[in-house]
Amino acid sequence: MLCFIQIHNSSMSVPKNVALKDPPVLPGQQTVPPGLALVIIPTFNEAENIGRLLGELAERYPLTLDILVIDDNSPDGTADIVRSRQLTTRGLYLMTRAQKLGLGTAYIAGFRYALQKGYRYVLEMDADYSHDPLVIQRFLDAMSDSHLLIGSRYMNNTVNVVNWPLGRLILSKIASIYTRFITGMPVADPTSGFKCFSAEVLRTLNFDRINSQGYSFQIEMNFRVWKKGFSIAEIPIVFVDRSVGKSKMSKKNIREAIWMVWWLKIKSMFGLL
Repeated sequence: MLCFIQIHNSSMSVPKNVALKDPPVLPGQQTVPPGLALVIIPTFNEAENIGRLLGELAERYPLTLDILVIDDNSPDGTADIVRSRQLTTRGLYLMTRAQKLGLGTAYIAGFRYALQKGYRYVLEMDADYSHDPLVIQRFLDAMSDSHLLIGSRYMNNTVNVVNWPLGRLILSKIASIYTRFITGMPVADPTSGFKCFSAEVLRTLNFDRINSQGYSFQIEMNFRVWKKGFSIAEIPIVFVDRSVGKSKMSKKNIREAIWMVWWLKIKSMFGLL
């Protein structure tokens, strides 16, 4: 499926409408400094959070981290805030999409962009401050030992979640246990959205086969990486529920995650991943 995007940066000029497709990745291709990481931040109506987050990321990681915000035409002006930040922020990029297309497709678009530009590490991060920017350095420091590093809320039988209603916490924990039981994947927090991939891993994945969203997107990405034999590790994080804005989780996301683990298991059994 093709969609149309705009990529904005104060230091580059691109056509207004660019078809999103797999970019060619050549051996040794490098258009950014070696070792530079990219953090992908999907947004929809995050005007109350995005400015402060971008400022903190730029201050803490001025030379080691680029930022790609992927905004799904937020009516609250999220993209305008990013554009204004681009005037004073190095390595801040904005990809705008004409409509709300979902978390999974946003990350896939970001992964393609990262591979095209030659980043070594690619991080996923929420825009609502549920993920602590300080943890990014821990990810980068530990990536030399892993191909995929997951920020886990549930390592070592602990629960590191702040301000979640009890019902949501129970649902999340059950989802983790359920996923591990069905798939056999040795990951304590398979639905976590705070993680870091090596470019080596992403180059092996066929993005056209990944169609899930929300919780199930995170599960599917982990499962595909694991089945390819890459190393997966987890580091403990504290997840803090958003203080402003609205959660994007829906009942549809939950239903999708329930059947997705079975779909992945069956596909894997017949060699169809």
